[in-house]
Order: sequence, then structure tokens, then C-alpha cells
Amino acid sequence: MIRTSRSSKLESKICKLKSTIWLASAIVALGEVAYAQGALRIVPLVRAEQVIVSVDLDNGYTDEVRQVISGGVRTTFTYDVDLKMIVPAWVDRTIATAVVTTTDHYDTLTRVHNLSRTVDGRVVEALATENEAVAKKWLTSLSSLVLCRTSLLDPHREYYVRISARVRPPGATLLGWATGVTNLAKFTFVP
Repeated sequence: MIRTSRSSKLESKICKLKSTIWLASAIVALGEVAYAQGALRIVPLVRAEQVIVSVDLDNGYTDEVRQVISGGVRTTFTYDVDLKMIVPAWVDRTIATAVVTTTDHYDTLTRVHNLSRTVDGRVVEALATENEAVAKKWLTSLSSLVLCRTSLLDPHREYYVRISARVRPPGATLLGWATGVTNLAKFTFVP
């Protein structure tokens, strides 16, 4: 009986330890998700028969990113954008996707930020500026990105836009702790 009592106490302690470890890791994971959600603001709009998205990456232009850029290293922010329809009890259906890259290649001799923006591999905008605030805004926000026509949407259905943002080179990190953040914004399509 002594062996049984000792083994049940040991099993009880192991079970408590596993529960504590699981709870602690869940709290850490929730904290990281909450932090990431506060960092990437997404605003989906349905206007003029199009689904349009605007994005702001708060605190994305960290000191590390600034140092990498000022060193003349080409720095790219990539935004993977997905528009999905919520399908209860099944896999959500992808309606549209886009990959947007914003790049800053700072010329250390002329002190000019050479900026470019591509959508799905096509250059849609380019700009040269000496103003660091303009470069920061260029890299960390997207305004009025057209995802698709509303003719692809079903009326009175729920949708969401999910965006993942990451920065390259890998030495430059977003928010000082990760190379990428993800968030989503839901909406209901009412024609």
C-alpha cells in the first residue's frame, strides 16, 4: 500500500505540473496574440462595387528597422492579404488574395529614400524622398487596396480580411520581438 500511495502522489504532482505548464504557455500565447492584434489595424470597406482595404502597422518602424534602412540595406515590408468567406462547420472559402510589398532602398550618399510598392509582383507606385516620415508611412500603411469586385461576394454573408505582415532583411524585426504579425477584420456584405 505504501507503493501505491507514493505512486499516486507522484502521478498527482506530475499532473499538476503538466497543468501549470500548459496554463502558463496558454497565457503567454494569448498575450502575444493580443499584442499582435493591437499592432496591425485593418479597415475593410465595400464601396463603388469593390472591396477596399486600408492597413496601418502600428510600431512597425522600430529602431532596428530604422538602423537597417539608414545603413543602406534594402528593406521590404510584405503584406499577405486574404479575403475569406466564413463557412460554418467547414473550411472558410478564399475569395481573393494579394501580396503587397513596400520597399525602401536608402541611398547613404544622397540621403534619399527610394521607395516602391508592388501588388502581386507588379510595380504600382514609386517615389523618391528625403523625408524619413514619408518613408515610414509608406512602409507601414496601405491605403485603399482594391481586393476584388463585390460581384464575387454573396449577399448577407460574413467575410473577413486576414493580413500577415513581415519585414526583410531578417535582422530587422517588427515590434522588437517577431519577424511578422497577423490580424483579421470581419464584416458582413450587405448590397
